[in-house]
Amino acid sequence: MTGRLIGVGLGPGDPELMSVRADRLIRGARHLAYFRKAGRRGRARKLIDALIAPGAEEIALEYPVTTEIPVTDPAYNAILAEFYDAACADLRFRIQGGQTIVVPCEGDPFFYGSFMHLYTRLRDDVPVEVVPGITGMSAAWTATGEPITWGDDVLSVVMATLPEDELTRRIAETDALVVMKIGRNFDKLCRSLRRAGKFDRAWLVECAAMEEQQVMKLSEAEGRRVPYFTIVMIHGQGRRP
Repeated sequence: MTGRLIGVGLGPGDPELMSVRADRLIRGARHLAYFRKAGRRGRARKLIDALIAPGAEEIALEYPVTTEIPVTDPAYNAILAEFYDAACADLRFRIQGGQTIVVPCEGDPFFYGSFMHLYTRLRDDVPVEVVPGITGMSAAWTATGEPITWGDDVLSVVMATLPEDELTRRIAETDALVVMKIGRNFDKLCRSLRRAGKFDRAWLVECAAMEEQQVMKLSEAEGRRVPYFTIVMIHGQGRRP
């Protein structure tokens, strides 16, 4: 077998934050597979638009569902599992036939990314390589101009999709905080931050390291409709010389 699967982290969105290795692999790819919502180009595809070689084959993996039903609905996992299984069957056939398929991924492939679902299904059958990338949260806290952690600060990465009481507890217990998957959970997150007594310390960053980046105190963003690539954070205030 000469084919393989390569998950390539593209970083948070600025092409200059992409690794040299990622740039080389994307430019040299003859077969590219990327995730997208039906009817959209997909963020990963947009990021590599200027890098794709003429004649490269593009394999669009279109999600059958995104926000149409809640993630707590058993049907959500069932539908996505079937989608990933079918995608992997096709990719496995191609790779065993000798194709090397590059999968561009926003941020880092192993950090809340769809590539992980391909990786776990294919790693025992075909050669798989993973190229790390700068995460969106790293770009977001850099955009605020303040360090996210000091000394012995504990950093927690929390999903806004958690139940409100659980979300509040985790916010209250940590020193430094990153909250992801906000979207429709924005109002719930604001309530949790208030309950934890940390609302006034929170920052919001939209589309970190992208052209449309916005940085503001969370108190200035209430009532705002936030895009998918939004991160809320609280900077640690730990030990320092």
